[in-house]
Amino acid sequence: MLRQLPRWAWFGGGLLALIAGTINAVGFMGFRHQAITHLTGTTTLLGTALAEANAAEAIHWLLAILSFVGGAVLSGFIVQQHTLKLGRRYGIALMVESLLLFAAVPLIHHGNDGGLYLASIACGLQNAMVSTYSGATFRTTHLSGIFTDLGIYIGQRLRGLEVDALRIQVCLVVAGGFLAGATVGSLLFNVLQERTLLIPALLTGVSGLVYAIYRHRRMSIPGDHRG
Repeated sequence: MLRQLPRWAWFGGGLLALIAGTINAVGFMGFRHQAITHLTGTTTLLGTALAEANAAEAIHWLLAILSFVGGAVLSGFIVQQHTLKLGRRYGIALMVESLLLFAAVPLIHHGNDGGLYLASIACGLQNAMVSTYSGATFRTTHLSGIFTDLGIYIGQRLRGLEVDALRIQVCLVVAGGFLAGATVGSLLFNVLQERTLLIPALLTGVSGLVYAIYRHRRMSIPGDHRG
C-alpha cells in the first residue's frame, strides 16, 4: 500500500527544518560558535572539557545537553503522542517554542549563555514534537540520520531493490529545508546579528496560531478528522 503524507505535514516538516537551520546558523556564528539544534558535537565538547578538568566549560556543555533533553520532555508532556496526527497539541508546542526563542534573543545578544540554553530547550521541544507519520520519521533539527537513510536507499537502489519512496522524499524535504535555513540564517546574521533568532521565533509563533485555526476548522467539519 502506498503511504502518503498530508500537505500540512510536508509543509510543516519543511518549515520546521528551515527554522532549525536558521537557529543553528545563529549558534555557529554567535559569540559561542556552538551548535544548538543537535548534541553530537556538544557531547564531544563535554567530554573534552572533562578530560581537561575544565569545570566551567563542562558545566556549560552539560547544561546545553540537559536543556535540549528538557525541551524533549516538555514536548512529551504537551503533545503526548508518538505519531503525527491532526488534532494533537502541536499549536501549543509551537507557541511555547516561539516564546522560548523570543526570550533567548536579548540574552544571546548580550553574550549570556542562558539564551543558548533557552534556544536548546526550544530545539529539543521541536525535534521531539514532530516524530512519526505513517512510518516515516520526521527529525527536523539534525541531519545525520537523514543523510544515513539517503545513503542506505541509494545503495539499495543500486542493488535493484525496492526502496521507500516516501522516506526518500521526507529526507530530501528536511535536508533541503535545513540547508535553506542555514543559508538564510547566515546571510541575515551579517545584518541582524543574534536578532536573526527573531525570525524563527516569529515563524513558530505564527505557525502555531495558524495550525490551531486549521485544526479547529478541520475538526468542525462533520466526519472530517483526517490528518
